[in-house]
Amino acid sequence: MESGVGNDYQSFGPNRLNLLDMKNSSQGPCQQAGRIFVVDDDPVSLRNLRRILEKAGHKVYTYSNPLRALTRLEQESCDLLITDLKMPYMNGLDLFNRMQRAHPSLEGIIITGYASLEGAVEATKEGVFHYLAKPFDPDQLRDLVGQALEHILREPLSESLPGPVMIGNSPGMARLKEMVAQIAPAECSVLITGESGTGKELVARSIHALSPRAAGPFVAFNCGAFSEDLIANELFGHEKEAFTGAHSRKAGLIENAEGGTLFLDEIGDMPFSMQVKLLRVIQEREILRVGSSHPIAVNVRFLAATAKDLKSAVREGAFRQDLYFRLNVFEIHIPRLSERQQDIPLLAYHILRKFLHQTEKRIQGISAETLELLKSYPYPGNVRELENILERAVAVCNGKTIRVKDLPSDLANLNLYTYERADGSLLNLEELERDYIRHILNLTGGIRVRAAEILGIDRASLWRKIKKYDLE
Repeated sequence: MESGVGNDYQSFGPNRLNLLDMKNSSQGPCQQAGRIFVVDDDPVSLRNLRRILEKAGHKVYTYSNPLRALTRLEQESCDLLITDLKMPYMNGLDLFNRMQRAHPSLEGIIITGYASLEGAVEATKEGVFHYLAKPFDPDQLRDLVGQALEHILREPLSESLPGPVMIGNSPGMARLKEMVAQIAPAECSVLITGESGTGKELVARSIHALSPRAAGPFVAFNCGAFSEDLIANELFGHEKEAFTGAHSRKAGLIENAEGGTLFLDEIGDMPFSMQVKLLRVIQEREILRVGSSHPIAVNVRFLAATAKDLKSAVREGAFRQDLYFRLNVFEIHIPRLSERQQDIPLLAYHILRKFLHQTEKRIQGISAETLELLKSYPYPGNVRELENILERAVAVCNGKTIRVKDLPSDLANLNLYTYERADGSLLNLEELERDYIRHILNLTGGIRVRAAEILGIDRASLWRKIKKYDLE
């Protein structure tokens, strides 16, 4: 028996467990913009869907042939698939299943003129977020899309994936994941570069987890946290009575990493004389414990990370060129968080879920207003700063939803900006520009190079505007 479900679509989804379920939240669905593939062999329906979704602020890719959508998926990331059920070449459920195998976090909405109760149940059994019958109300579709995208944010990603998880679907993160997957099976050394707080150790752990050495140990060492003597002792170990206080033999971290991976963080801070010793280990694959004359063979993969410009350090004589080339067989650069704003909501929910395991609070989510504010912040401290912000928010939040008032005051105050003067008149364009430049200079602590990068202008242009607006 045919049964239209257009006015009762909520009965059939979402079907997957949501550990941060917000169905009782008064905030409603988060209006998060998404990348949406729309597939329908009806050109009129395709145009209508594009118009509705683009008006809501989403990035929309439309296809009349499901096979073309599958091909395009190899070049473009996708958050949500909206597809007709009955189409030539492939039906909507098969298309969703094939796309979700390539992108496990993908959500799907099936839209069809052949709606039935049996079809709806079958669709949700296959993991589709919702099943919606034609004709449908545009507001219904917009709400449904908002719920699906919000569900992606709250999905417990790390529970379904072994090992470390790199969160994000931005082009920069897609390239990063591709490089990690490409280089992980190799045995070569990798140099990981990026600003402090971007997650260099996470990338190193991901390389290890995807490598043939995954069953072996992953050992991390910060080269900038110790003196030269302590670095030698920690990395190479020592023999009994090698120095005063050495009452027993001690294996070093390189030995402890046998069969696995040694991660050398802040390699740019390693003392010059220690660089010579490390180079020999990488070349000869053997170590000498402090106080010993008998070399020990080691089987270790070396990964290194730095926030410094090692090329400049080599030119200035502060870092050995031969060691640089040994470590930099393959370089992976991690983008700043401000360069991948679209990943911030995903990261925020991932981090929130981690902190909720450490507290008895029953926080259910983040308000849409707060998410937008988090997306607009430049994060000079990158992901580590976002973690600190959310840790504080969880600590002070007294409700079920993290709101703007739970953020640090300097971040929350960003939300108080107004385009009006005190008398109610509007600011002109120059005044807006002046206030925004002042705000960015405050955020960066007056560091003009960083401010110019955020503003998207060169330093000379920023200097002229500072002079123009008397912002010295």
